[in-house]
Amino acid sequence: MCGIVGIFNSYPELAPQEIAIRRMLGMIRHRGPDEFGIYLGDRVALGNARLSIVDLSGGQQPIANEDGSMWIVYNGEVFNYVELRAELEARGHKFSTHTDTEVILHLYEDLGPACLSRLNGQFAIAIYNERDSSLFLARDRLGVRPLFYSKVGSELVFASEIKAILAYPELSAQFDPVALDQVFTYWSALGSRTCFRGVVSLLPGHYLLAKADKIEIAPYWQLDFAKDPRAKPQDAQTYIEQFRSLLVDATRIRLRADVPIGAYLSGGLDSSTLAAIIRKFSNSKLDTFSIAFSDPKFDESAHQRRMAEFLGTDHQVVYATHADIGKVFPDVIWHTETPLMRTGPAPMFLLSNLVHDRKYKVVLTGEGADEFLAGYDIFKESVIRRFWARQPDSVRRPKLLRRLYSDISDLNATGSAYLKAFFSTGLSETHRPDYSHAIRWKNNRRTRRFFSAELEASIQQQRDTEPSDLQFPGGFSSWGPLEQAQYLEISTFMSPYLLSSQGDRPAMAHSVEGRFPFLDYRVVEFCTRLPSRLKLKGLTEKFLLREVAREWLPAEILARSKRPSRAPIYRSFFHEKTPEYVYDLLSANALAGSGLFNPAAVLQLVKKIESGVRIGETDEMALVGILSTQLLHHDFVDGFKSRQPIGEGDRVKVCVSQRGR
Repeated sequence: MCGIVGIFNSYPELAPQEIAIRRMLGMIRHRGPDEFGIYLGDRVALGNARLSIVDLSGGQQPIANEDGSMWIVYNGEVFNYVELRAELEARGHKFSTHTDTEVILHLYEDLGPACLSRLNGQFAIAIYNERDSSLFLARDRLGVRPLFYSKVGSELVFASEIKAILAYPELSAQFDPVALDQVFTYWSALGSRTCFRGVVSLLPGHYLLAKADKIEIAPYWQLDFAKDPRAKPQDAQTYIEQFRSLLVDATRIRLRADVPIGAYLSGGLDSSTLAAIIRKFSNSKLDTFSIAFSDPKFDESAHQRRMAEFLGTDHQVVYATHADIGKVFPDVIWHTETPLMRTGPAPMFLLSNLVHDRKYKVVLTGEGADEFLAGYDIFKESVIRRFWARQPDSVRRPKLLRRLYSDISDLNATGSAYLKAFFSTGLSETHRPDYSHAIRWKNNRRTRRFFSAELEASIQQQRDTEPSDLQFPGGFSSWGPLEQAQYLEISTFMSPYLLSSQGDRPAMAHSVEGRFPFLDYRVVEFCTRLPSRLKLKGLTEKFLLREVAREWLPAEILARSKRPSRAPIYRSFFHEKTPEYVYDLLSANALAGSGLFNPAAVLQLVKKIESGVRIGETDEMALVGILSTQLLHHDFVDGFKSRQPIGEGDRVKVCVSQRGR
């Protein structure tokens, strides 16, 4: 795992300078502290910060093809590189390393962008072709690895993280008002948008090809839940066997590395299944890692210990208190580069630090199972609401909602009435493409009441000229209700938030690579074609996975219902030793300085918390959103400081083009 940066100029007489690449690499040193590489071509400069995992001694980037006409820098892992290498060698390619990086380069040399369909992995790729002076950028199918770019005059500047782009001298950070509006509604900026004007995310499953002053962006893979009309019906046991085989192989090839591999263990079904597969189907030593909370409302350590004892792993635990979460939150925001509406990334930041301290660079984790096998309550809510909508006056049907929230102690005797009132909003609008999520998003938008009049005006001005936030793919209307809900969850939550703010960023902050067997594209495509009943059977989530895991897990783990991954919020910032930055950034002066929030409204929220009055979920989200946005403004907009460039004391490989520099 690594970080990449680069500058491509439309005009060869304006070749990018080496010092600019060194500054950019300095901003992402954490992604790859082992060694650094730079390529300087006629109109391009490429950089790589390497976290060595495969071919530790010989895999330093950049890497060239046989005749030195193509150069690659790359962030990620291609797990089927062993098989692909054998094919390429049979076609006459000569290899100078044992890395997956070189496999990608030769495959691109043979197939061009079509090579992407052959890669099974998580990646951000940059390849420069000296023959036609073209730059090729690509990102994996689901966006596990980040890749951003910005157009600055005749130059295209790209990097694994936005902070590296902002280190480019001609750029400065400005917030995009509509992106902030989206974050406070959906938890993430949507599509290719980021929170900073002019900085764009290359979409998952897309590539970019730049030649002279022309830039082409195209998809090579798209999420599709359409069923194949030619497929023959199969019985449940056949699906179980097929899924078991796929998941075992997806896990097995993710154990390919020249360093030890650990696994996260949450105590739930997904991570427990992966850990059990590693134990049963490999000889790999297994250390497991988990988070314990001092707040019992969030703690699942008993289930984690039970699973670790069952598997016999060497189990490591990071203990997260309210104060710990508040203390690391500014560092978390520096790495996420976006406002947050939850504190969940902070415990993940603490966990990856533990992994790093234990000398591990790679962990397997269970992201993707809930999205592709219907594990979240939002999918069940949609089923119940559609059932209720057929008889909207029913007294009994809305009571089914209590089955989803039986573990929430706050739902006392009036709980059913509260749930009925909340979920009855838009009940009959089952025709809406966003039916499954509309209530949640409407509720989230209440956090916008803290926006300043100036921010609201800027948002409205942009809204008058820009299309709607949500874009639906062709064929969406023909998918089933569950599949429509899954698409929305994956495209608005999993890819832009879960895999980034809770995945790549807190892990790579401590030079730790996460690997995700449930996001193997073969597993994903298998799950998108599954009958709905095998994902959500009645109100039993992840039915197929439970059947597969039945022989591998203790009964009490197998029977556990999905519990959302959450962390304490307002108590993490307001306690006996409230961090100084909280009062500084929520002061009237600081709020007026950013111009983003209404100081009077925020002060009222702070006083409410300090008085001991319990605040609701919406106010908690607003608090995190305001505080994280203020941190971003402080670090990126108001006072961005470039860090020390890569230079003396670093292991740096510099390659200069022989064709003109």
